[in-house]
Amino acid sequence: MPLTNSQYDTIMRSYEERQRAARRRLEHNTETVYRQIPGYEDLDRQVASISIEQGRRLLGGDESALPRLKQQLKKLSEQKSALLRAHGFAADYLSPVYECAKCRDTGYIANKKCSCFRTAEINLIYEQSHIKNLLTTENFGSLSYDYYAGEDLEKFTKAVQICQNFIKSFHKDYRNLFFYGTVGTGKSFLSCCIAKELIDQGNLVIYFSASQLFDILSKSTFDRDSTEAASGISDDICDCDLLIIDDLGTELTNAFVSSQLFSCLNSRHLRKKATIITTNLSLGELRDRYSDRIFSRITSNYDICKLTGSDIRMQKKTAAANK
Repeated sequence: MPLTNSQYDTIMRSYEERQRAARRRLEHNTETVYRQIPGYEDLDRQVASISIEQGRRLLGGDESALPRLKQQLKKLSEQKSALLRAHGFAADYLSPVYECAKCRDTGYIANKKCSCFRTAEINLIYEQSHIKNLLTTENFGSLSYDYYAGEDLEKFTKAVQICQNFIKSFHKDYRNLFFYGTVGTGKSFLSCCIAKELIDQGNLVIYFSASQLFDILSKSTFDRDSTEAASGISDDICDCDLLIIDDLGTELTNAFVSSQLFSCLNSRHLRKKATIITTNLSLGELRDRYSDRIFSRITSNYDICKLTGSDIRMQKKTAAANK
């Protein structure tokens, strides 16, 4: 997943801070050693002066300067290690300490991203998804069929299969999902399951409730003070790998909202960027509340999943009260 410039800069700033922290630790340890071990600082000065002297000789054509330098530096290094151990310090006390020893907190190994950089990418994506905490409980690991029966169970089972196929083919086929049906039947839960799987693969997933989404779009359009701050997330709304719009229909619907919704869906469709929408509205209510072109866009370009049954949240609440 290619990072945006701002995302890349955010990660690289964290590496710069790691490097500064490593330098501060080394400076502190060096000051401690100089203060507690007489003669150690003098050995460091000798290392510097010998390196300069032998470097001059090497530039002057003295071919024996380099092996002589190595021998002298080795001897000084042994003396320094002996002094550290004699005063109760570890032999590597003055070696730099990195959070990642493989890349030395640069993020790269031989021009390739280190595994720690990959971890930083995924962590950043989680932070920007707006559902980091939610995904700790709402994922395929906590999926249960126990709250469904009969036709409701058949619909939910089919929806789960559609979700799993959506994940498997995410980078091969452009697809969108539209979950609708009665309240509390698992629509938002399934969208979160998909989100977690795709984020763990390194995709940029952004989640908004419908009211949050239109608030952001409104600020980027009308609020001059918020325009600059909102412009970045507005770009991400159009360009992220997966956009989840949860609870469509709970927002205050007007001409602006309908216009912005179509613009968002159309822009993502043209970019072949996947979108998931959840709503408690019926298809008829969707058509009546929004424009015909939005209804047409969704019914033509989205896999439609209808979920029915009793409100799972109420089932859980009743079960807890009866314990």
